[in-house]
Amino acid sequence: MELALPAKYFAAHLPFYPFLIRVFADFFNLFSIPLAYFKSMIFVNLVSTIFLTLFFYFFIKKFQLSKKPLLLSFLFLFIPKFLVVRSIGAPESLFIFLILLSIYFFEEKKYFLAGIFGGLSTMTKTPGILLFFSYGLVFLEKMVKAKKANWRWIGIVLIPLGLLAVFVLYAFQYGDFFAYFNTGGVVPMPYPFSVFNFRAKWVGTAWIEEMVFYFFLYALTVCNLKDSRYRSFFYFSLVFYTAVIFVQHKDIPRYSLPLWPMALISLEKFFTSKKFLIIFILLLPAIYLFAWNFIIYNIMPISNWQPYL
Repeated sequence: MELALPAKYFAAHLPFYPFLIRVFADFFNLFSIPLAYFKSMIFVNLVSTIFLTLFFYFFIKKFQLSKKPLLLSFLFLFIPKFLVVRSIGAPESLFIFLILLSIYFFEEKKYFLAGIFGGLSTMTKTPGILLFFSYGLVFLEKMVKAKKANWRWIGIVLIPLGLLAVFVLYAFQYGDFFAYFNTGGVVPMPYPFSVFNFRAKWVGTAWIEEMVFYFFLYALTVCNLKDSRYRSFFYFSLVFYTAVIFVQHKDIPRYSLPLWPMALISLEKFFTSKKFLIIFILLLPAIYLFAWNFIIYNIMPISNWQPYL
């Protein structure tokens, strides 16, 4: 079958990731490489994942978050849903990379750079805006303690400006500033733990007990980061987790992926323990089988892929 999607549908998918695909597809076309867009899509995700992993390793070393940064960086790649999305055309690797870059520069007190990369994250996926609220809470805590503000904090305003730029672009492209909200593809967030409603449009099943374990894992992450000297770690985890529990979509494992590096950091001793590593090695075939099975199953029902290549 063919998918008769209206043009406005694509406003639900923000432009920075497709922009990079377009850039590298044009480069591949210069050399007459066939299936340039398809290969560019995989290339952008592969390169984003490589840079993300290398930066996560640097991030851990820089802030002295673990004595085993290489091991933690390896484990980072193998949570089951991340193994899937980093292997296909998906923006999650790029999105998490931009989030970590923003948090890094924020902790380095380079707020302008934190704002730039945070703004780019909002141009990749809308939850990037949560960085702005997370940093705002950090500043609020500092103001309460120090009784003063810092004019350099204004750099984080670039984060909502990134999302505003997307909406302005949509105003020109679609003639609708709020096109993102009018696509019919925006995931609802009606109330806490609303994923447990089998009648909901993006749920459609009651067989989602694994969601409880994700909620439990990331709640532990938030609690363990509560006293971290890196306040953005805690507030980002708190704000993002709060948002995730409202998401009414059965793909919570994908929506919560930006919390995964924070989970590894906060539960570092557990994830680098010998007991965990033994179990991880035993379950690694199961993780690969899940990813393989999911990728084969989860394909769009399109009979002619040529227009998309």
